[in-house]
Amino acid sequence: MEVILLERISKLGQMGETVKVRDGFARNYLLPLGKALRANAANKTRFEAERATLEARNLERKSEAQKVADVLDGKSFIVVRSAGETGQLYGSVAARDVVEILAAEGFNIGRNQVHLNTPIKAIGLHKVELQLHAEVEINIELNVARSADEAERQAKGEELTSVDAIYGVDEDALRPEDFFDPEADGIDEDEA
Repeated sequence: MEVILLERISKLGQMGETVKVRDGFARNYLLPLGKALRANAANKTRFEAERATLEARNLERKSEAQKVADVLDGKSFIVVRSAGETGQLYGSVAARDVVEILAAEGFNIGRNQVHLNTPIKAIGLHKVELQLHAEVEINIELNVARSADEAERQAKGEELTSVDAIYGVDEDALRPEDFFDPEADGIDEDEA
C-alpha cells in the first residue's frame, strides 16, 4: 500500500514523501495513529493544503523534545534490584521500568520512546537510548545495583560481581589454614 507520510518516521521517510509499506503496517499503525494518509489524488491535495500546519506542529513537537533532551542527555539514574553473587538480577529492568524511573524524576516519557532491545538482566552500567522525537535521540545511563552504596562504588568504576566486592573478602588470599586447624587430628580429646 502506498501512503503519504504526515511526519518523519525513522527508517521509512520524511514528511510529505509517498512510500510503499506493507498493508498491515499501514492499516494497524500508520493510518490509525494519524502518521500517514492513503496515497490518492484527494489525500495529496489535502496534504498540500495542510502542509504548513503539519510542519509547524512537527517543529513545535521537536522543540519540546529538544528541551527535554537537553536536560536528560547523559544523565545517570540508579536502579536498585535484587541480584545474585554473580551479578545476575532475579528479575529484569524493562522499558516500563525505565519509564517509571524517569516519571519518578519528573520526566514524562512514553514506553514506545525507550529503545531497549532486550531487558537488562545483570548489574552494571547500561546505556539506554531514548527517542523523544523522530529527529531527537539521546542516551541515558542506568546504574543497576543491589544497593545505593554499591551503585556509588559501581559509578566509580568498581566491578561488583566478585565475592570481594560483595562481602569485602579477598578470594585469592584465603588459605585452608584459615578454616581448619592443621594440628587437629580429627579426634576430640573428651572422646578419647
